[in-house]
Amino acid sequence: MSSPSRNELVRRPFEGLPNEQDLVAMRQLIPAATMSARTTEEYGAVDVELATILPMAWPAVRRTDGTVTVGVQAPFPGGDLSRGLGQAIRQAVALEPGSPITSVTLEDDSPRLQDVLDLSGDFAIRVQDTFEFWLDPSAERTGEIEQAITQANDSIMPTRPVEGLPHAYWVDAGPKEHVRWVLDADEDRVIDAVTRLHARRESALCEGAKYVGSFRAEGLSIPVWDLPKGAGVEAAEAEAEAFRARFEEALTSTEPLTAMERRARGGIVARQVTLR
Repeated sequence: MSSPSRNELVRRPFEGLPNEQDLVAMRQLIPAATMSARTTEEYGAVDVELATILPMAWPAVRRTDGTVTVGVQAPFPGGDLSRGLGQAIRQAVALEPGSPITSVTLEDDSPRLQDVLDLSGDFAIRVQDTFEFWLDPSAERTGEIEQAITQANDSIMPTRPVEGLPHAYWVDAGPKEHVRWVLDADEDRVIDAVTRLHARRESALCEGAKYVGSFRAEGLSIPVWDLPKGAGVEAAEAEAEAFRARFEEALTSTEPLTAMERRARGGIVARQVTLR
């Protein structure tokens, strides 16, 4: 896959990777999660763990066993997140085992994730309850390390995938609960689908839920619903299949919007937010 120049803005950096939607969720929505991958033969055929974040927001670390873990939520230079992540992996592979990457330096030939990783894997996501994945299996569990892990764990907002709604995640954000759904669909069509359901009073994901808007992140649309406090992920899962069916039907509709739907669409568009 061709690589853009180091400063060129790429609005959909994970396009072409398996499980793009969950990679976007790892970057934007989930506090603790991992995903297994492997580099190509050209880049050493090294096992790679994509993680949400690492200690000190390190971009990557070379484990003592020679594997590489890369932090998807770390800051990366340039306008292409995939290029920054690919370069972090390349730098980490060149390190002695047991060493972190503290900063990424882009070069003219810095590769993208699409170039570095073997794309034949399934890239299955694993949402984690703790940051135990930070620990190198051979590391001594000192009191200082245990304290750091405990403090990090305390910052995790409970997050769960919503069964029946692929790439959707429920989160308990304290005063509110949300479901955020990462969609690989044209943004205008997503808005139209929500509009059609909203005009029919069918845009609630489950009983008591309310559609509150959507945002675009890493090139994908992410609608958001508020759930009643205490509902839990079970409330969303109970109606997920039925909601998905009517949403997908609305998404594929080619009928022009009615006058009522056009009025509803104006309010929905006003709630859109863009994250690069």
